[in-house]
Amino acid sequence: MDATSTSTTAKGAHESKLSASLKSRHLTMMSIAGVIGGALFVGSGSVIHSAGPAAVLAYLAGGILVVLIMRMLGEMATSSPDTGSFSTYADRAIGRWAGFTIGWLYWWYWVILMAWEAYVAGKILHGWFPGVSVNVFVLATTLVLITVNFFNVKHYGEFEFWFALIKVVAIVCFLTVCTAAVFNIWQFGEVRGMSHLTAEGFMPNGITTVIGALLGVMFAFLGAEIVTIAASEAKDPSTQIVKATNSVVWRVCLFYVGSIFLIVCLVPWNDPHLGESGYGAYRRTLELLGVPYAELLMNFVVLTSVSSCLISGHYTASRMLFSLGQRGDAPSMFKITRAGTGVPVYAIMGSCVVAIFCALINFSETLRPKDVLETLMNTTGMIALLVYLVIAFSQLRMRRKLQAEGKEIRLKMWLFPWLTYLVIAFIVAALVTMAFMPDYQILVISTGIAAAIVVAMGVVHQIRTGNRH
Repeated sequence: MDATSTSTTAKGAHESKLSASLKSRHLTMMSIAGVIGGALFVGSGSVIHSAGPAAVLAYLAGGILVVLIMRMLGEMATSSPDTGSFSTYADRAIGRWAGFTIGWLYWWYWVILMAWEAYVAGKILHGWFPGVSVNVFVLATTLVLITVNFFNVKHYGEFEFWFALIKVVAIVCFLTVCTAAVFNIWQFGEVRGMSHLTAEGFMPNGITTVIGALLGVMFAFLGAEIVTIAASEAKDPSTQIVKATNSVVWRVCLFYVGSIFLIVCLVPWNDPHLGESGYGAYRRTLELLGVPYAELLMNFVVLTSVSSCLISGHYTASRMLFSLGQRGDAPSMFKITRAGTGVPVYAIMGSCVVAIFCALINFSETLRPKDVLETLMNTTGMIALLVYLVIAFSQLRMRRKLQAEGKEIRLKMWLFPWLTYLVIAFIVAALVTMAFMPDYQILVISTGIAAAIVVAMGVVHQIRTGNRH
């Protein structure tokens, strides 16, 4: 069942049809900005501080992985666009339990991330207006931003377009200034040229730190797949998915690899500020380049980024819940849409409950809200890799199904099936490696427990309701 179908419940006919209101420019900007988040603006600093200039290799390897994953997902999505995206394809290719499991885990990832993004936004706003409590800002941010998705999807498209545009403009300006500094055109500040790329050693802490950095940065790219979910609410979704998939190569190279390369050229990897939590490599680079109000500028960009991520996360979670409802893997009320607007109201409501709960417990005098949020975040730690793994296994089986059905494959995975096998082996190796690394063990254990519970629920659900294939 796809996103444009109509369903009937026991109470009578209910519309279960999403609105095809997203424009091409909305999807274009979503695809460009889908991988740009706080992990790039802030999190990259700790990666560089750990791995040195060789951090650029970690981002390059992580970028190659997401390019391959998007190619596999694009192959399936262009042949059969669906708002459930990889969850629907896992259902068809592997089994109902697989679609159920990865759909619910993905939903969980985004609803928890919404709460975290609201917390980050609250901290930034509190820094600007210290007279107002962080807790008030967190709750206000959550309540204000979730309202966007209760309207027609075109409003979400507009919000995301402008938020994404701010991020893109910020990165382009950053790349321009840094490039000018590398070529000694920018004459302000303390640094210029490429001396720091090798002056203190390209890989000062050894290959193990680069591997550790790679394991961390792989999660930074989750979000690129959102365009395959959103495309089902646009005209000619297959064409939009092809464009987004083909452009992911230059997006990753320019925004991630390009900016990290320029940073390690200009900033000493052992600069103590890079290791400070929340400081950020972008901010430190701008400070050393003599750009005024660097902290204010980057806080504004990060605030925009986390706000965009919160809205986008809410949208994505609601559409995944809608798809699960359509397939009978979630309560049927989640597939109901508001007549005329195509808004899945109940799915939207169900996808913001966790974020609101987390915002409210900040006011608790008995609980330790940050500990609660961090515990919940731990359960999402490995979900990105599980999503990638499911996409790879699904594509492996879907290609043969599509060929057997005689369907046209507009976008083919390169070197099939060997490159798909290589991706699967890489992800499995990464998961095993993380299980033995102290920094990642809590994430592996927490996510493993959560995944095992959902898998068990999926298997029981499949036994009770039967497989659709």
